[in-house]
Amino acid sequence: MPSFKIAEAARLLGVSDDTVRRWIDAGALPTTGSSPAEVPGEALAARAVELAATPHDTADVLSSARNRFVGLVTRVQRDGLMAQVDIQAGPHRVVSLMSAEAADDLGLEVGSLAAAVVKATNVIIETPRG
Repeated sequence: MPSFKIAEAARLLGVSDDTVRRWIDAGALPTTGSSPAEVPGEALAARAVELAATPHDTADVLSSARNRFVGLVTRVQRDGLMAQVDIQAGPHRVVSLMSAEAADDLGLEVGSLAAAVVKATNVIIETPRG
C-alpha cells in the first residue's frame, strides 16, 4: 500500500506541513506507524475528497458533468473578443478561454468565487515511475 511523508501529503492536499501534523495529532488523519511519520495513500485520498467538497458551491443546477473545481478567480485577461480566466481550486489551477462578453456577463474578476466545470471524453491519467 502506498504511503506519503508529511511534506508530500501536505503538497498533495494543498496545505502546510503543520496542518497535516495537526490533523494527525487530532486523529483526523492516520499514519502508518513508521518513523518518520507517513500517511497511508488510502487515507490521504479520502481526505482529499473531503477537502474537495468543502468549498461552498452555490450552484443551484443539475449537471451531467462530474468534474467541478470550485475556487477563486486569480486572473482575468481580456484581449479583444476573448478572455482567459484562471481559477485556483485548492492545489489545482484551471484555465478557461471564453468570450470577453461571457466573462463580463458572469462578473468574473480576481477574487470571485467560481466553479470550473469540465466534461471531457478523453482524460489522461499518469502515475510516477516506480
